[in-house]
Amino acid sequence: MDNTGKRYNAFTGYFKKVYGERLQKVVIDAGFTCPNRDGLVGVGGCTFCDNAAFHPGYSVPGKPLSQQIDEGIEFHRVRYRNARRFLAYFQSFSNTYASASRLEELYREALSHPDVAGIVIGTRPDCVDEEKLDLLQTLAKDNIVIVEYGIESCYDKTLARVNRGHDFACAQRAVRMTAERGIPVGAHFILGLPGESAQMMLEGAALINELPLKSVKFHQLQIVKGTAMEREFAENPSDFECFTLDEYIDFICDLLSRLRPDLYIERIAGEVPPRFVSRTPWGLIRNAELLHLLDKRLEERDIWQGKALGASL
Repeated sequence: MDNTGKRYNAFTGYFKKVYGERLQKVVIDAGFTCPNRDGLVGVGGCTFCDNAAFHPGYSVPGKPLSQQIDEGIEFHRVRYRNARRFLAYFQSFSNTYASASRLEELYREALSHPDVAGIVIGTRPDCVDEEKLDLLQTLAKDNIVIVEYGIESCYDKTLARVNRGHDFACAQRAVRMTAERGIPVGAHFILGLPGESAQMMLEGAALINELPLKSVKFHQLQIVKGTAMEREFAENPSDFECFTLDEYIDFICDLLSRLRPDLYIERIAGEVPPRFVSRTPWGLIRNAELLHLLDKRLEERDIWQGKALGASL
């Protein structure tokens, strides 16, 4: 059991424990794109993706980063009154997809804000190299620097089907190269991508455990309007593992039991504004309620993170 009383290693309180203070992420959009959108490795982007569904209204490309940060801080201070320092979260698209010199300019601009303690960089595994990681290592000497990789699946067949443009080996290399430089690494995975059974997703836990990750985010697949995934789902719904809410909570319990206990669990599900999705099979349930249901089910089933690996509670 973690120090919050939960049966899994919850990310809540991580920043205070590691960095000595509460830190709140402020999403910013630096105007990046992705190599599977501009033709470098593909066109059209990932079949499930519409970035507009995943970032707040104050985060708009073309708006100065300092303005986005100011507006983001104002937005979050209403909800998180105890937050005094913030992390600039480069979230939209692939935030290492530029030259190292351009990246340094953008990262230093964000870090120059007086209320910003560090940066969190969301990107793809195929958009980093030695030069870019050396830059991040340099910045990390005086600032908090965290990298989050969108890995999405452990299976190459799935990655190809969703037009990801890289394989799992690419993700393994990127995570290891980053961790070797002492930079905390997080990863994002989508649960329910076409062609993957629940058993396949559970077996992927062993591959996740082998990666030198600090944290993981899991999101259930949400069918976003206007995406290629929406058309694929309409044509072949039987190719998708469609969890009911109860089934998903049980699945997360089983998944947690297979994950090594030191991994921080940052998310178990994602929230997309209802106007963006074509179906809401769970209604309008919020993440806080999902976490409550998870805590209750873990207790009922006497499951905890790492139990299947022999970890004690």
